[in-house]
Amino acid sequence: MSTHAKRERLLLADLLETAGPDAPTLCEGWRTRDLAAHVVVRERRPDAAGGILVKQLAPRLERVTAEFLAKPYEELMQLIRTGPPRFSPFSLKQVDEMSNTVEFYVHTEDVRRARPDWTPRELDPVFQDALWSRLERTARLMGRGVPTGLVLRRPDGQTAVARRGTPVVTVTGEPSELVLFAYGRQSAAKVETDGDADAIARLHESKQLGI
Repeated sequence: MSTHAKRERLLLADLLETAGPDAPTLCEGWRTRDLAAHVVVRERRPDAAGGILVKQLAPRLERVTAEFLAKPYEELMQLIRTGPPRFSPFSLKQVDEMSNTVEFYVHTEDVRRARPDWTPRELDPVFQDALWSRLERTARLMGRGVPTGLVLRRPDGQTAVARRGTPVVTVTGEPSELVLFAYGRQSAAKVETDGDADAIARLHESKQLGI
């Protein structure tokens, strides 16, 4: 049975291939080749991928990433499509689904929404619920550094507190849009914000959302 992560993986690979190696993305400073290399390194080089979160490992991550950036773009596409090697934890279906559903969804939108003519995708309710479930578990991690209190709210009223504090900004949208907002794509997320005007402005400008 196909999983959300597998579907988003293949969609991301298709978008990257169609866009070519030099198209823009929502990731600051990254073109599509950079994004493709990031995805491959994260799955295939755990010895270097730790540099994404651990500053002391960043030099190794940069060296390994440079090696993959030098590969033919078509090879990177194939590596994304085939997925991680058997020795990788990501090769386990449950780990893949838990770790990559949001990762691939966000990066798919990084490619889609960098285009001037993009339109929102129609996502099925099951996928929306899956994104919400993951967002509920990670909301406080995503919002730990923001300058205001932050509540994420679905249209049906379900909420997740990303950061306690005042003034409070409430951000309302579908789970797919709230995920993008929480992962630092504030300008591209289709959401509504409610709260103090200055706090909303600071939240939209914040570089502290996400990991």
